[in-house]
Amino acid sequence: MKKVILVLLPLLVAGLLWYLFIKPYDYLVTFKARTFPGTINQSIKTWNSTLKDAQLVHQEGLTHLEQNIKFSDSTYLYQWDIIPLTDSTSKVKVYVKDLDHSLQNKIAIPFFNTDFEKRTISTVKDFSEKLNEHIDNFRVKVTGKKELPATYCAYVSVKANQFGKAKGMMYNYPLLNTILANNGIELNGRPFIEITEWDKETDSIHYDFCYPIIKSDSLPEHPDLEYKQFNSRNALMAVYNGNYITSDRAWYALLDYARENDIEVTGLPVELFYNNPNMGGDALTWKAEVYLPIKNVDD
Repeated sequence: MKKVILVLLPLLVAGLLWYLFIKPYDYLVTFKARTFPGTINQSIKTWNSTLKDAQLVHQEGLTHLEQNIKFSDSTYLYQWDIIPLTDSTSKVKVYVKDLDHSLQNKIAIPFFNTDFEKRTISTVKDFSEKLNEHIDNFRVKVTGKKELPATYCAYVSVKANQFGKAKGMMYNYPLLNTILANNGIELNGRPFIEITEWDKETDSIHYDFCYPIIKSDSLPEHPDLEYKQFNSRNALMAVYNGNYITSDRAWYALLDYARENDIEVTGLPVELFYNNPNMGGDALTWKAEVYLPIKNVDD
């Protein structure tokens, strides 16, 4: 018995020291989500922007985010780890630490239902409910490979964040529509955007908002309006239904599909729109075809 005690006691002491002073979090909350990591990543950022005294402090790829939230006299560190399970489900682990009262929490949690635990569970539940509401408001279906046809187009270049993409489209829609209509330019397809730059860490994008037109010798001039040839390319395609503000959810679905099927892509999506957001209506009836161009062997 003494030998057993001599063996177990150091292990117990080491375990206690690890738990109290080394363990990097005070509490862990885990839940499953009916969507892929990109949607969860963007939803955390949108939810964070609605909170008082909350700040995103670090991101590693799409699947790890760190967030500080202040509650009265404490600052909580939330570390979000997003683990894909299938192409439409993920597990989310939220590691939470009170940066000001961590030791007290670790001592109290095994014995009491603390305010820290209650607040943590309530906060994560609030996010989970809002995530589920968002998931119910859009649809993404990856359909496979398809060729993007070539076209000539008039376009306006826009810089924005991903959330501001649709606002930039709505702002420039009257400009494109009015100039082209007033000058008798013949349209040749549905409007689309071509992403030319995408910073996944900051969610900043540059894109060209394009109207396919029939090329002519007398095209109208405007300081914000340019023209270009959009070349044909092979791409992965998804159909998106929902508000165009969040059509970037299809970008992440296509990136996941490309990775799972070992397809090398450019990472710069193209979206072709079937509806005019300025007309309103039920967003779930809006449709966009979202393409992710496949890299050519010469790229």
